[in-house]
Amino acid sequence: MFEFIWWWAFALLPLPWFVYRFTRPVKPVSAITLPVLPGDSGIKPKRRWSAVVTCLCWLCLIAAVARPVWFGEPVQIQPEHRDMLLAVDLSGSMSIEDMADSQGNAIDRLTAVKHVVSDFISNRQGDRLGLVLFANHAYLQTPLTFDLSTVQQQLKRAVLGLIGQSTAIGEGLGIATKTFIHGETPQRVIILLSDGANTSGVIHPMEAAKLAAENQVKIYTVGIGAEEMVQRGLFGNRIVNPSQDLDEKTLTQIATLTGGQYFRARNPQELAEIYQTINELEPVSSASQTWRPREELFRFPLAGALFLSVLLAVNWRRYG
Repeated sequence: MFEFIWWWAFALLPLPWFVYRFTRPVKPVSAITLPVLPGDSGIKPKRRWSAVVTCLCWLCLIAAVARPVWFGEPVQIQPEHRDMLLAVDLSGSMSIEDMADSQGNAIDRLTAVKHVVSDFISNRQGDRLGLVLFANHAYLQTPLTFDLSTVQQQLKRAVLGLIGQSTAIGEGLGIATKTFIHGETPQRVIILLSDGANTSGVIHPMEAAKLAAENQVKIYTVGIGAEEMVQRGLFGNRIVNPSQDLDEKTLTQIATLTGGQYFRARNPQELAEIYQTINELEPVSSASQTWRPREELFRFPLAGALFLSVLLAVNWRRYG
């Protein structure tokens, strides 16, 4: 939308006419008066051309003073947001098929996590999300970004065995916390999901949790894995506990130390409820501001006035 900010400046348009009409003209000291020829209006064509250009020049100057501005379409921004890192276990035990999809088919833990966490990511519009994967070691798969589709795609591309079979919970927390250290966002959250105990890495999970607490990072921990599973063998089926390696004590201590909470997911339905609960505990900020891009256009009429002034100067120098 085009608009003049100081539109009242156009009230100055008739100012030259008032000056011409009500001020006394300066008489030349030694003027030579020539008779007017019949049919001559008294104004030479060149003088009329100069008068038109002068009027245009004045109009351009007034237009520049009036500050013409172009406003773009309104853009909505969110001044407050939350930084959230998702730390996902990629150890070998995540391949255990003790989960079931909506049709009752057995699926492995990582597949269930991808489905539930992808829905969670899509509901976090307005927050910056990142992704950390850990097994033998941890690495930052996706830095903090508002581009949630990229985080979803990187999670879907995660494959088991990519970085080993062990579980480096401490390193996963350390990498995630390090990502926050140089940020300015006061709301920092890590959601760590694992199905085992720390068996690898260069830092203990509790040391990493202390580092997170010192940097005002809240950690929610999620332990995943069924409590019972039918296992086929040479001597028939038997019921086993596929989550016997899950270190719930450490995961609970990590969450408690940082002001978070520990959750236990035995199936995909419980996992979905857990992420829904975290959504409610850490709601997306609804505060928003509307901003319209603005471009000052005074330079265009000002350039036009300068160009016309040059034309007048050249004309006066050549023809007087």
